Amino acid sequence: MFNLEQVRSEIAPTGTIRAAFNMSNAALVRWDESAGALVGPSAEIADRIADELDRGLSPLRYGSAADILSAANGDEWDIAFIASDASRTDRFCFSPPYICVEATYLVRVASPYQRADEVDCEGIRIASARSAAYTKQLERTLKQATVLHVDSPAAALDVLAERKCDAAAGLTEFLFNASERMEGLRMVDGAFSRIPQAIAVRKLATNASLFFADFVRRLRGVDTGGEKGSVDAGYR
Repeated sequence: MFNLEQVRSEIAPTGTIRAAFNMSNAALVRWDESAGALVGPSAEIADRIADELDRGLSPLRYGSAADILSAANGDEWDIAFIASDASRTDRFCFSPPYICVEATYLVRVASPYQRADEVDCEGIRIASARSAAYTKQLERTLKQATVLHVDSPAAALDVLAERKCDAAAGLTEFLFNASERMEGLRMVDGAFSRIPQAIAVRKLATNASLFFADFVRRLRGVDTGGEKGSVDAGYR
C-alpha cells in the first residue's frame, strides 16, 4: 500500500517530475526533430506516469547510464529509465522490468566470429562501457575473453574502429545503427544478454517505489485487484 500524496512529494516536490533518459538506446527513446520531443516506449511511459500523478514532466537527456548515475549525486533527476542491476540497489529502488533489451557484439567484417556465443575465446578483447549493465553481465559470464573497459558505448566503437580490440559490446539497436554508418564493421548473430529496463528512484522514496511496482504490473496487464488503468483504484 502506498500513499499517492507521498508519492508526489517524493518524486515531484516542485510539481514537476524530472525524468532521466539514457539516449544511447534508440529502441527505447530518441529525439524526434519533427515533433520536437522525445519518442519511444520510455518516453510514452513517462508521459503516462505524469498523467496518472497529475504532475508536469521535465525530460532530461543523458548520453549513458553512467551519466545518469553520476547526475544522481547532484540531485538532478527524480526518476530514471535505466537497466535494473543488482550492483545499483544500494542507492536505488527499481520497478519490475517494463521491457527487456538485448546486448550483442560488433566486430570487423573480416572477423571469423558469426554468432555471439563464439566470441568468448582466449585472447579476445571486448570493449564495453564500464558502467553498463551488460558489461557486468560479461564480467560474470565470460570464461576466456577479457573485457576492455571504456567510458561509453560510443567509445567502445572507437576502440574497435582503431583496431585496439576484437569486438565491441553494446545494445543491439545501438550497434545496428553504428554498423549502418561505419564501414568495415558488422553485427554478429544472436545476443549474449537480455537486460531488464526499469524505473529507478532513490532508496528513500519508499512510496514511489511501491507505486512504480504497481504501475509496471498494470502496464504489463497484470491485475492488481483494483480497476485496471486507474491509479487511484484501491489506494488511499
